[in-house]
Amino acid sequence: MKHIVLPALLLSVLSLPAGAIAGQDSPAPDVLRNAAAAYQAGDMAGAIRLYREFLKEYPHAAEIRSNLGAALVRSGQFAEAIQEYRAALEQLPNNPRVRMNLALAYYKLGRIREAVGELETLHKMQPLESKSALLLADCLVQAGQPEKAVDLLTPFEQDSPDDHAVVYALGMALLKLNRTDRAQVLLDRILRDGQSAESEYLLGQSEYLRQNNLAAAKYLENAVKLNPNLPGAHSLYGLVLKEIGQPDLAAEQFRQELEGNAYDFAANVETAMLSKQDGKLEEALGHVERALQVRPADPGALYLRASIHSMQGLSEQARQELEQLVRDYPNYSEAHAALAAVYYRLKRTGDGDRERAAARRAQEETQKLLEERRKRAAEPESPARQPGKQ
Repeated sequence: MKHIVLPALLLSVLSLPAGAIAGQDSPAPDVLRNAAAAYQAGDMAGAIRLYREFLKEYPHAAEIRSNLGAALVRSGQFAEAIQEYRAALEQLPNNPRVRMNLALAYYKLGRIREAVGELETLHKMQPLESKSALLLADCLVQAGQPEKAVDLLTPFEQDSPDDHAVVYALGMALLKLNRTDRAQVLLDRILRDGQSAESEYLLGQSEYLRQNNLAAAKYLENAVKLNPNLPGAHSLYGLVLKEIGQPDLAAEQFRQELEGNAYDFAANVETAMLSKQDGKLEEALGHVERALQVRPADPGALYLRASIHSMQGLSEQARQELEQLVRDYPNYSEAHAALAAVYYRLKRTGDGDRERAAARRAQEETQKLLEERRKRAAEPESPARQPGKQ
């Protein structure tokens, strides 16, 4: 059975230091040698101290600054690593390794939009490099742009149809678009090699999209057993458990997802809602802010943040957030209703009445659209379009 390397699992192998600058006689070879030895031994504090000592005298040594960034990543200091990588790129703008490491630091910190920017630049520099393309596709899916991920990965899949990492990533993007038939074709290639966490996850995702939650739960239970560290598996399993009426088990799955994947969007939103229900408003707000780092324009997360601020008594802040939300999403009935409540609390009765009416209109419009969709779904196909008819 082939092992599938997922984009999120590349983090441990790609954020690596370079060697000394080629062709450069270092005036402090002992410091650099000791820094490299400390890094290899896992002594990140020592490596960081030694690299910084060298850079005090030679601040323009871009490769060494990049090495410092790698050590900072290994010690979990992603914000500081980003500063070092950005400084290195000012002098080495065409260095793909430094740009990839910067993208990985953004990715790990949940700054997905910025990771996308760096990876798109890297993809233009190395259009045939699949590792950066896989990470870019994963970021695009997380950012709610699976169609771009499909466009990106399709040429790789056509050139390498047996590359399971590409097939898996493309299948996940297609499932996000609800293109289950095409995803199933790709999934079958993975299933030929036998059961794996990835294949069980894809099957669970497919059943979840079909609203067959009991079958989805079985597949996802298998997925997390086979690989407890599979990114997104605990999160999706939690969503399914929530749908079948097991909220306590769902909460545990979200917790497990966040242990290894702190910026998973769904796990953060769901955990925020649970914390909000328990009155843990600061904790809830922290999870919402993490979710918004991944998808800053997501209306549900923005609404949740405003509702928490409202519960905290921050009416003016909630008002500003909700006003922006209904401007951007005028048919968001819950946001109109929440804004009406905030206006009433602020003694702005006329504005509250207006928003309450807007909420009612938005609800009516949404109901109308749902009824139209049900009617279209119930309409029989014309004889000319029925399968087998000529």
